[in-house]
Amino acid sequence: MGIYKECDIRGIYGDELNDEKAELIGRSIGTILEGEAVVVGGDARNSTENLKRKIIDGLVSCGCRVFDLGTIPTPVFYFSRNLLKTRGGVMITASHNPAEYNGFKIILGDQPVTPDDIKKIGRLADGSSFLKGEGSVVLKDAALEYRDHLRSFINTQYPLKIVIDCCNGGASEIAPKIFSEMGHEVIELYCSFDGSFPNRNPNPSSEKNLDDIKALVLLEGADLGIAFDGDGDRAVFIDDKGRFCEGEKSFVILLEHYLKDSVSTVVYDGKSSSIVKRAVEKFGSRPVMERSGHTFIKKTFLETNSILAGEVSGHFFFRELGFDDGIYASLKIAEIVGGAGEPMSKLVDRIEKTVISPDIRISMNSGKADILLTDLSGVGKRYELSFQDGVRIEFPKGWILVRKSVTEPCITIRLEAATGIEAERINRELFFGKYNKIYRIISESLDN
Repeated sequence: MGIYKECDIRGIYGDELNDEKAELIGRSIGTILEGEAVVVGGDARNSTENLKRKIIDGLVSCGCRVFDLGTIPTPVFYFSRNLLKTRGGVMITASHNPAEYNGFKIILGDQPVTPDDIKKIGRLADGSSFLKGEGSVVLKDAALEYRDHLRSFINTQYPLKIVIDCCNGGASEIAPKIFSEMGHEVIELYCSFDGSFPNRNPNPSSEKNLDDIKALVLLEGADLGIAFDGDGDRAVFIDDKGRFCEGEKSFVILLEHYLKDSVSTVVYDGKSSSIVKRAVEKFGSRPVMERSGHTFIKKTFLETNSILAGEVSGHFFFRELGFDDGIYASLKIAEIVGGAGEPMSKLVDRIEKTVISPDIRISMNSGKADILLTDLSGVGKRYELSFQDGVRIEFPKGWILVRKSVTEPCITIRLEAATGIEAERINRELFFGKYNKIYRIISESLDN
């Protein structure tokens, strides 16, 4: 796929991405920004400091004034860009990818970057025509302002006992501090910087990575567990019974809190369970489905002035912030659980249940993925089809979405149905035979 993805830039450090490329990318971004001010931050990965230094060198060579934010989670990066009113920003991170990866989340203005923006950066980086100037670097620590900003939106009357797992990533120092300052009893798990991620994979939306936090919640008798990804813009939750709370269920808890007093649009990604759509409609609000991917969700969230937006992966966007923030989402969940006067497990158990697969990822190059999507379009033509993001087929009692990943050479699949029998029928109709390997993978995921 190369390092230039649809929503950002990322690849394996030392192989696909190196210091020389980083400086060229910095020069490309500085040229596009016409030498205007930029905020730059980085997560805790071992390669981040080298890449950050080279990005800054490139930006400064274009005349940019660079605010170096240090080692921070991505939400602090977004907040700092608003605080300092810069036109642009670069966050050095590979988000939930393993330790050998790194990359750049990029801001070029008030709207999210587009795939065309990313392509333009790539074209410029392959050339040699860059803006020239004499920029500067200013060190800026915005952590205190960020904490104060979040505190202004949170009701701190209901302290909880909370296990926080930062996977040794970008949220490791600031997240436990914020929760403690707001009165919660915090039990830290992997809350020191270590860019090799020695204790768990930085993707918290995969339940297999959460055994330690689930066990610790039960051992400590905690009210809530919170697990962040590598750069702190995503969060997933463990209830008081040590159970993983899927992204859609967390989103339903959030939107029921927000929509009880407000009618609004709510943006959700096409991989989400139908429980999200029905929960939004229950409150007389309007659900808006968008293709998966941070910039696609954020663009529609901003255009519709929605009160909330959410993805299965644990990205939650809030109107009061103007961006997604895993730390803020966690504070709101804690506020909701504390104010409910009953454990999170009861809030979760009241949510409608369906049969739904996890987000299944299967390695596949782009050519083979295109053939699969074409085949599925033919097989599913008797049903309602959507091509907003890959192929989504709406069956009478369920749906399936098959799409190419925007970050990795693979396809992702999600299937939901009213019953297990119906889920098996959909799986068999689409994949049994020619795509028997995919059929078995889906069957096993549904059995679990």
